[in-house]
Amino acid sequence: MKLAIIGSGKIVQDFLTITKDLPQIELEAIVGTTRSKETLGELKKIYGIKNYFTDYEQCLREDTIDAVYIAVPNHLHFSFTKKALLAGKHVICEKPFTTDYQQFLELKQLAESKQKMLLEAITNQYLENYLEIKKKLSSLGDIKLIECNYSQYSSRYDAFKNGEIAPVFDAQKGGGALMDLNIYNIHFVVGLLGKPLGVHYFPHMENQIDTSGILVLQYKEYQAVCIAAKNSDAPVRSVIQGETRSIIVDSPTNVLTSFGIYQNNQLLETISENSHPHRMYQEFVTFEQLIQNKDFVSMQKRLKHSESVMWIIDQAKTSTQS
Repeated sequence: MKLAIIGSGKIVQDFLTITKDLPQIELEAIVGTTRSKETLGELKKIYGIKNYFTDYEQCLREDTIDAVYIAVPNHLHFSFTKKALLAGKHVICEKPFTTDYQQFLELKQLAESKQKMLLEAITNQYLENYLEIKKKLSSLGDIKLIECNYSQYSSRYDAFKNGEIAPVFDAQKGGGALMDLNIYNIHFVVGLLGKPLGVHYFPHMENQIDTSGILVLQYKEYQAVCIAAKNSDAPVRSVIQGETRSIIVDSPTNVLTSFGIYQNNQLLETISENSHPHRMYQEFVTFEQLIQNKDFVSMQKRLKHSESVMWIIDQAKTSTQS
């Protein structure tokens, strides 16, 4: 896969550290803003990227590039993905796919019409530990409750309280606890249980943005609760409670370092199956394979999952307005 990386922020710099372990991915280009030109040059040199651009559309005109990885701020995902699909490129887009459900549906339809791969970069769906959790689910007995808590005091929260609004705290730019941290919890639950019957969101609002919130997903015979906070800290933990056993994950739902199986509050087994220490490795191994094989059947399955997540986001936002 000949890849162009769109963005030069923290997530991109994190991803670049594992590219040495992904020889099947050729780094053709990296794209950033004019003010990040120096950073682009440094990253190009350090990681052996063939070229860099400060003009996104110029990059998309390069015939050597067959796929783009979009890792720009949330509110730009839709426009950047649409441009790439129209230019005939396969797209890997960071979570959340878009800030709006209808935008997602438009991108899905466009990818299908262009016969191009469209994939959401969401780490937990590809981690071996997550796949093991899915296998172990039936051994817990009837599922009764799932609770995921991803709370992390934001390094930008103090500035936010003083009136400095970074994108992660800007509602117009897809910020907030729901779109940032809770999105991982939502993917975690939907990958296990599918689309819920009902959605209710109870946010703590400050300056028109949810700095924390509790999302309740209603299923026929059980509930899932997704908690996220950027204004406070708490132990990061996920619990799946079955009638006879439970699973406890003592790491964020985007990392899933390991998990334990419990019965009567006693640890029976600890499972740690991730083959690589970095959370992003396995998803990019899979992306490369899907794009190389033009596996549109698998793409449709993954888009169905992402569509359920985007529907939940849409319903959550609507529920706070009623």
